[in-house]
Amino acid sequence: MEKQFTRFGFQSTYINTTDADTIKNAIRPNTKILYIETPANPTMDITDIRACAKIAHEHGLILVVDNTFCSPYLQNPLDMGADIVFHSMTKFINGHADIVAGIIIPKEKAMYDKLRHMMINLGCNMDPHQAYMVLRGLKTLGIRIDRAQQSAMEVATYLESHSQVAWIRYPGLQSHPQFELANQQMKGSGSMISFGLKGGFEAAKKLLNNVRLALLAVSLGGVETLIQHPASMTHSKVSAEDKKKAGITDNLIRLAIGIEDVKDIIADLDKALSL
Repeated sequence: MEKQFTRFGFQSTYINTTDADTIKNAIRPNTKILYIETPANPTMDITDIRACAKIAHEHGLILVVDNTFCSPYLQNPLDMGADIVFHSMTKFINGHADIVAGIIIPKEKAMYDKLRHMMINLGCNMDPHQAYMVLRGLKTLGIRIDRAQQSAMEVATYLESHSQVAWIRYPGLQSHPQFELANQQMKGSGSMISFGLKGGFEAAKKLLNNVRLALLAVSLGGVETLIQHPASMTHSKVSAEDKKKAGITDNLIRLAIGIEDVKDIIADLDKALSL
């Protein structure tokens, strides 16, 4: 948004969408879209989709929801008032980390026709093999997510009680600030976990260097458990000031749980944290 779309006159305002008043106060006369991601990457903050839909439509805005962290299996924003839903199909929908693809799902046919026409003109289409790979992945979407989120709950419970963990954000834990909201709009807690280590960046670096089962990678939603350090990896280009505003601290670690045996995942983390 900052480096490419500004060339065409687009403007954007970045805010904490978990607060309704903050959203309302950020709306400008020329605002057209309210774009949210819930759960948010990498903080795991939960935004109230229904509340955002109400605000957006009262101000004549289009509500767009990035639903990648949940997939359609765990959350259906269109049913909660969203106008458009995005998914990175690279993640849970494909589920095997072997394609790059995305999907836009509008609620109304008029919006579909408009977007479809633009996508055809811009050449936004997958090749047949990638489409096949997505269809293959969809066949196991439910059982993959069920297994991963069941393991994620066990891993999150383990991390919450660990002496080196300063804080943890997982929608399935009652300690999550938006636990009740997550239960209301999500059909499950998912398999994404964020947590911070008491030793700061050095402790985070040590953990990342010593895990063996968890792979150091920035993706998510596949069959393998992935671990990464957002401040120095996915969000390394974000300024220190903006990272602080977004809650992306140097001790934050993002964990994407896969479908391996949960005992092996916990043992891997436990050994790395003990070194």
